[in-house]
Amino acid sequence: MSTAKQWARDLTMGTRFAFAGGREGWIRALLTAVGVGLGVALLLLTTALPGALAERDRREEARLNYTFGEQIERADDTLMTADTDTEFDGRDVRGRLLEPEGDKAPLPPGLREFPAPGDMVVSPALRELLDSDGGELLRERLSYDIVGTIGEQGLIGSQELAYYAGAEGLAGRAGDGLVGRIDSFGNPDPVVEEMDPVLMLLVLVVFVVLLMPVAVFIAAAVRFGGERRDRRLAALRLVGSDGGMTRRIAAGEALAGALLGLVFGAGFFLAGREFAASVEVFHISVFPSYLNPSPLLALLVAVAVPGAAVLVTLLALRGVVIEPLGVVRTARPARRRLWWRLLLPLAGIGMLFPMLGQGRENGEFNQYLVTGGVICLLVGVTALLPWIVETVVSRLGPGGVSWQLAVRRLQLSSGAAARMVNGIAVAVAGAIALQMLFAGVEGDYTEETGYDMSLAQMQVRVPEGTELAAATAKFEETKGVRKVYPLSEGYFGDRPWNKDPQRTAQLTIGDCATLREVAKLPSCADGDVFTVRGGEYDTDTPSLSRPGQKLYLEKPVGVSSREDAVWTLPEGLKRADSIEDPTGTKRGGFLVTPAAVPADMAEAVTGQLYLSVDDSVPYADEYIRNTAAAVDPLAYPMTWNSVERSERYDSIRTGLFVGAAAVLALIGASLLVSQLEQLRERRKLLSALVAFGTRRRTLSLSVLWQTAIPIGLGLLLASLVGIALGTVLLKMTSTPVGVDWPSVLRMTGMGAGVVLTVTLLSLPPLLRMMRPDGLRTE
Repeated sequence: MSTAKQWARDLTMGTRFAFAGGREGWIRALLTAVGVGLGVALLLLTTALPGALAERDRREEARLNYTFGEQIERADDTLMTADTDTEFDGRDVRGRLLEPEGDKAPLPPGLREFPAPGDMVVSPALRELLDSDGGELLRERLSYDIVGTIGEQGLIGSQELAYYAGAEGLAGRAGDGLVGRIDSFGNPDPVVEEMDPVLMLLVLVVFVVLLMPVAVFIAAAVRFGGERRDRRLAALRLVGSDGGMTRRIAAGEALAGALLGLVFGAGFFLAGREFAASVEVFHISVFPSYLNPSPLLALLVAVAVPGAAVLVTLLALRGVVIEPLGVVRTARPARRRLWWRLLLPLAGIGMLFPMLGQGRENGEFNQYLVTGGVICLLVGVTALLPWIVETVVSRLGPGGVSWQLAVRRLQLSSGAAARMVNGIAVAVAGAIALQMLFAGVEGDYTEETGYDMSLAQMQVRVPEGTELAAATAKFEETKGVRKVYPLSEGYFGDRPWNKDPQRTAQLTIGDCATLREVAKLPSCADGDVFTVRGGEYDTDTPSLSRPGQKLYLEKPVGVSSREDAVWTLPEGLKRADSIEDPTGTKRGGFLVTPAAVPADMAEAVTGQLYLSVDDSVPYADEYIRNTAAAVDPLAYPMTWNSVERSERYDSIRTGLFVGAAAVLALIGASLLVSQLEQLRERRKLLSALVAFGTRRRTLSLSVLWQTAIPIGLGLLLASLVGIALGTVLLKMTSTPVGVDWPSVLRMTGMGAGVVLTVTLLSLPPLLRMMRPDGLRTE
């Protein structure tokens, strides 16, 4: 018989044994299938993730109302739009006002018709929020009548908060970037930005770190029921099969569980797709239609998982002597060798070594070397951990009964204990390395805003045409506002702005108390005018500061129907020295008190309100946003932050958090299945111990020790490998090496927390198994 036919026959026989081996057989196959299925589901999710993110970007691009740049003329196919984005309880709310100017005006994706003025069309998630008790403050802000729902094509995620509202009179307010005229949706000039090499490295490492624990768990799942399986293999030897045939039959059993796991994985994935529509993780949500795995990658998973099951089983049995009268596994095994286990991490460092010091200035990092190096280092954890567990437990001394039971069990089967911990150790090692890398390069993608957070925490832009004094009064009466600093801003030129002025200067209008926050004033009374010295990038103010000088106030962008306001500098100008204003900049130009401002000039400036917020008032920010919407729908409240991050860096970091949450869920589920499988195999042993008088508390503590010892060693090893990998990655990016110890402790604590939770969940079935009647057999 040819070798191929012999392999096929033996694998088929093993598959039959898996499903026709009675209750024990199908329970074992079911546990294997569940473990493999969970891993397959996450692999399919991962292969679908790039497509999902690309679809989100495509839909975001398709609905973009690009209002910057040169304004187009009104026509039958034009549409006036205004951005009215807001925020509620930490969640972004996308808002747009629409005013069609003809029958052919472009309709936004997801809408069937334009809402009338005073009406709005909302996303399903926003409708649900507005109908809930928690949406009362938002209902005050969005005082429109809901007349419809935005379709899926108009949203980037199932939980996105978005609305389109009808409006009137937008044409007279166009040109500031928030209000504009368009004739189509989408970016008219899309630009594909090149990815920063360091960000590309982050993406690569994130994917490898998230996928490695999945692969480790799948490899562990196909070995469920190993001890019972080996006893059956001894029976096969007794009826005449040789060693090779026996191992192939065992591989066939694992293959059956893996194939069933593929079916389970597809089912878990399809169920997860539907569940994904109802959840939001780190403000990211998707529609089920987004999650379509790449056919090629899905085929790779379908081939690799069964192949890995066969390979892992054959490798696991290479050191097991299966004889007709039993399995020589319970005898003292040969000590594990260390030298070859060190080759994997050394090979990983060797792959990454040529890129040390490359940084972002020397092109992209070699993707294959990065992927291979990180994989070797993380797989090195799974190779080193069994040796460490075996070495440590062999030297553990005597203790209480529960301790002795746990240590003896670990000494007899340290490999099984290490397999259960391998996945979480790999996950923690990768997470520590990533945290170090993120913390190290964060400064390159983060910059100080310069905002004076001690003076103000929010800023509101008051649109043109809104009386600043009335708006200030409304905000002063708003719950949660300590103080309001009102300023009006504009720019002067030495000639009309349509003739390109040669010299320009900034204009700031405010009362004396507010002006003192932007400059040192000698004395101040309403009606005073100050010329400012020491402003940043201000070179023209001295030459314009002559009494009688005519200055032309710049018109708001997009307003062409009104002449420039002309102001003649009065006599008696006072001098002031610029200081850092609330935004962190030094103003130049002229400071003017309200009594010195002509009416036409007051109408042509933009109002800015700087708000000091009382953080002790719940929902203070929401009350402020409600007031802003009442003052004018286009009033834009902005919450200040001391730092701001690159959007790409933030999106990669968010992707890591989303993926880590999914991996942690898989870790917990897989560990629970593994724990239940081990308890099931030891049911008779536990029943025997109880029958001989062993207390249940003692047995429960022994199970806890059996979990705690390997996980403690695994987390220690993971910390060392993670710090080593993080150090190498930081060296590659030419970033000073620093260990983010709080992150290291947080990652190890999360890993220990997952294991503790799994152990607690396994206690109820453990207690049920610890009954003397578990010795009953047929």
